[in-house]
Amino acid sequence: MAAGLDETIVVTGAVELVDVLPEQVTILVNHAWAEGQATSLRTAVDWARRQGHDAIVVGLGDQPLVPADAWRLVAGAPGGPIVTATFSGRRRPPVRLGFEVWDLLPAGGDEGARVLMASRPELVTEVACPGEAADVDTLEDLARWS
Repeated sequence: MAAGLDETIVVTGAVELVDVLPEQVTILVNHAWAEGQATSLRTAVDWARRQGHDAIVVGLGDQPLVPADAWRLVAGAPGGPIVTATFSGRRRPPVRLGFEVWDLLPAGGDEGARVLMASRPELVTEVACPGEAADVDTLEDLARWS
């Protein structure tokens, strides 16, 4: 586990990942994945609540150029209930969400914590991180970032 992180959780949906993830990773299946990104976030939050965690650090699987150091910086940063990475001054995942904001997160749709951060900026602390937060969603994206 990375410093400051108790458990690594991967929320899956459309694609089965059991054969490609390390054995020590907790895999959660989001059966409602087609209803939007918020359902995956809710799956992780519900698990964290049941396990007694007081915060989660959330990232996206399609950002392979975000290094482990960014996760560690966000996980260990002082600040309020929301800590977000910035890359070249832009807010992007990973984002640490304290338990006190979990009930404020959207329950459905294709928005995650971004809506909460926009509506409650006083809760957000930014941490400059190394790396590149580019999304790799298509074969063209992969070719561009390879």
